[in-house]
Amino acid sequence: MNLRKLAAVAVLALAGTMLAASPAHAANIAVNPGFESGLTGWTCTASSGAAVVSSPVHGGTKALQATPAGNDTARCQQTVSVKPSSAYTLSAWVRGGYVFLGATGTGGTDPSTWTSSPSAYAQLSTTFTTGASTTSVTVYVNGWYGQGTYQADDLVLDGAAGQGQPPAAPTGLTGTGNATTASLSWSASSGATGYNVYRNGTKVAVATGTTFSETPGTGTHSYQVSATNASGESARSGAVSVTVGTGQPQLPSVPSGLAATVSGTSVSLRWNASTGATAYNVYRNGTKVAAPTGTSYTDTPGAGTHTYQVSASNSAGESARSGQVSAVVSTAPPPGDLPKRVLVGYLHASFANGSGYIRMADVPNEWNVINLSFGEPTSVTSGDIRFTQCPVAECPNVESEAEFIAGIRAKQALGKKVLISIGGQNGQVQLSTTAARDKFVQSVGAIIDRYGLDGLDIDFEGHSLYLDNGDTNLANPTTPVIVNLISALKSLKARYGSKFVLTMAPETFFVQLGYQFYGPGPNGSADRRAASYLPVIHAMRNDLTLLHVQDYNSGPITGLDNQYHTMGTHDFHVAMTDMLLAGFPIAGNPNNVFPALRQDQVAIGLPAAPFAGNGFTTVSEVQKAFDCLAKGTNCGSYRPRGVYPNLRGLMTWSINWDKYNAFEFSRSHRAYLNGLG
Repeated sequence: MNLRKLAAVAVLALAGTMLAASPAHAANIAVNPGFESGLTGWTCTASSGAAVVSSPVHGGTKALQATPAGNDTARCQQTVSVKPSSAYTLSAWVRGGYVFLGATGTGGTDPSTWTSSPSAYAQLSTTFTTGASTTSVTVYVNGWYGQGTYQADDLVLDGAAGQGQPPAAPTGLTGTGNATTASLSWSASSGATGYNVYRNGTKVAVATGTTFSETPGTGTHSYQVSATNASGESARSGAVSVTVGTGQPQLPSVPSGLAATVSGTSVSLRWNASTGATAYNVYRNGTKVAAPTGTSYTDTPGAGTHTYQVSASNSAGESARSGQVSAVVSTAPPPGDLPKRVLVGYLHASFANGSGYIRMADVPNEWNVINLSFGEPTSVTSGDIRFTQCPVAECPNVESEAEFIAGIRAKQALGKKVLISIGGQNGQVQLSTTAARDKFVQSVGAIIDRYGLDGLDIDFEGHSLYLDNGDTNLANPTTPVIVNLISALKSLKARYGSKFVLTMAPETFFVQLGYQFYGPGPNGSADRRAASYLPVIHAMRNDLTLLHVQDYNSGPITGLDNQYHTMGTHDFHVAMTDMLLAGFPIAGNPNNVFPALRQDQVAIGLPAAPFAGNGFTTVSEVQKAFDCLAKGTNCGSYRPRGVYPNLRGLMTWSINWDKYNAFEFSRSHRAYLNGLG
């Protein structure tokens, strides 16, 4: 288990460069680089509140100011014509908590750099070379989630100017009106980086996408749209008339309170009525499956994990969709043949770690699952996993291999499961090639066969897992280390059959952080390891026996209440576990949801003693958390989305540290779990 403290701000770790002096420039080909002409030439995200201010400025009389909000990093950008195969230097003066500068579409490695300078302007600078066919790049500046207002000034793109043409005029403009709102949509124009919206001949807005809504007042209004890029503005589209006011229908409100209940093979949905609705649309896994007129619907979707949303409709159109809920329909018993409540412990089998060696035969009876720590690779990318018992020099009381195997058999005779745990703090495993994948399957299988083990625990930490740029589809990952791990686990499951026990012990950084961040993010500037366990868990959910996330060695994590929670308290465990059992939108995207796991698949991961890991939680606080989750009692300020009576149990690092701490963890919690029934 990794003993490093990981904070959510780690997703900001990337190569930033701060320069103290400004170099001479051959040419600045950016438009309105000092924002002296307002936002002319720039396109800013919708909720950024971007504006030009007169203080604080770096040079001249104006500077850009914008504020991140929600999932909007307050990006302002412009597309500039460039020459192919040419070198460019991009710089800007910025001020704020976290401010990023970069370029996309370079045809090579897109540069990005950042700094934190909340009280004074600091200069950012980076370079890039355009690709052989690149004729334009987009330069940008933005802040970061929850980091407050930033300023930018005196941006310079130093290099040869390219040739360009304005985009074509938009086509397909349509508009609808209701009691208060005019809504427009149009077809995208090739090469456009933004659009100007005109009402009754006057420009009223700049849009970055192909839709726009406003509340223009009662009456009939004429709208046109033009497309823009760094080379200029297109002609305006044809006009459409939109009538707003009395007599126009109002869209119904978005349905709220959507809940799903599984009974056998059926999923029953219920939601609150929407004002003005005459019917509803039910979506399963993003596809419309029904249009009931009431506020309930029963679906029979087949086995698997399914997500649902509901929208309301009337003659004015369809509302936005509700938040998602997930439902798991299972036709098979959970794998692993374990009791209803389990204690999972890691046994220092290959090292002592200062806590003393415990022979397999001496492992206390309280433990249901014993994870042998650790199998480690011969190199990070080899996939060749080896396990050896603790050397005599470190563990003088280590037993012989024959005695070790006999101890395993004795535990199995008592109904215990003994697994090989792969990874740990020092055992980084990157299955970046199919050869490494195949070696992993062969070598892990050899360990399981040699010792007669019941299965496998995945404890990949550090840089073992990550997501490449653009790998955003939870159900269809493309990053090789993810794809190959999933394939390897499926191969091992197929080899050993339904009794094969598969568990995972990721850190919160690799799972629950996904509520805020997923891989490198849309800008490619975040830590690409963020939430990278999610596609593996999702792919293996029907074969996964237990997921016991390490609720320790963690920085503050945002829960489903959109509040930060800090390790060491019962609220932290409730919030982290609730995310696994309720599901959550990945990076705030309601259309990309990590579905809930079954209750019997989830256990809470904890350190056995204060010296076993950061974030130790007392026995009483742990049991308060379990009460809250499993019984709905003893809750603190965080209230889970449901009650989870089949929550499986507790995991700890480690059996050895528990003995060192006079067996407080195993004896106290075994008695508690037994009392729950």
